[in-house]
Amino acid sequence: MKKILLAATLALSFAFGAFAQSDLQPLAIVKLNKSETITLKQLRNRVETYQKQNDIKSFTVEQKKEILDAMIDEKLVVQAAQKAGMNITDTQVNQHFVQSLSQQVGRQVTEAEFSEIVKNKTGKSFDDFMKEQVGMNVADYKAYLKNQLLVQQYIFQQKQGEISKAAPSDADIRKFYDLNKASFVQNDMAKLFMVIVPKADNAEGAKIKAQALYDNVKNKSLSYDKVKSDSGKDYQCGDVFIGKTAQHAQQLGIKYDDLLELFTRDVGYMSVLNETDNDYQFYVVRQKYSAKMLAISDLVQPETTITVYDYIKQNLTSQMQSQAFVAAVQDVTEALRTPSNFEYKQKDDKLNKLLNWEK
Repeated sequence: MKKILLAATLALSFAFGAFAQSDLQPLAIVKLNKSETITLKQLRNRVETYQKQNDIKSFTVEQKKEILDAMIDEKLVVQAAQKAGMNITDTQVNQHFVQSLSQQVGRQVTEAEFSEIVKNKTGKSFDDFMKEQVGMNVADYKAYLKNQLLVQQYIFQQKQGEISKAAPSDADIRKFYDLNKASFVQNDMAKLFMVIVPKADNAEGAKIKAQALYDNVKNKSLSYDKVKSDSGKDYQCGDVFIGKTAQHAQQLGIKYDDLLELFTRDVGYMSVLNETDNDYQFYVVRQKYSAKMLAISDLVQPETTITVYDYIKQNLTSQMQSQAFVAAVQDVTEALRTPSNFEYKQKDDKLNKLLNWEK
């Protein structure tokens, strides 16, 4: 019996060893500036990342080959950028990373603050949350982001003229408006002056601060401008525009029915001091705007300077420049994909067999 168990253990060890050896097989080598190997394991990790990001159960062998080619192109451009003396600092990476986190929250946050939000809402660590969302932990995602930023920098340097020239004509803008006129609608909106006092680690102190601000705004001892100028670490405030949507109700931390009731209030109405899980807050209704169809010369949002025409121009320009960027990436990578810069280590049936790992 012991011999059978020993034989089974050895067989299992050899099986794991064979799998590990297969996982480390080189699929391609990029050697433009230095020698870098893309292994089967690296491809598997990238495929799993794309599956999580796009909620796809599996990729075909041909799609995996496309991902492999994309990884080769990425390394070629990164090495070309490094050879040209370009560099992305960790500070720049962190700035972009924190910016993306802040966009998810809807306000400026630090990495530590976002991590705490994740822990409070999901009970998960930041690393586990990132693995679930994008298939990488924080460190790996930052390394990936660093390469992406370096690729963008190099492509823009090489093809800046072609990319910057991509812009819609006046006729393009007006045609887009005419075709999508029905979608340019301003819903009922309200302008609120909001004050938010985070509890942080001193809920009682936050309550006292919030009550003092509430009382001073209510009895007009403090002007809106004064409250704004004194805001900072202890509290945040400012004017916000909201519409009759469930999303805005959620952002305000109130029920949708309460939001509808808010729109029945007159200008000057002041809410009660409301307590949420994370803060104390109140608002004052400063202005109300009725729903209407927007003409091409109308403002997209009240009290701003962006017209519908400007908005369409910005969006069409962004789309056209994105298309120009994609074309630029293709041009640059095609020029870099020479036999002296890279080579496949696995081809044809052998490569197909390696990439068909689901079977």
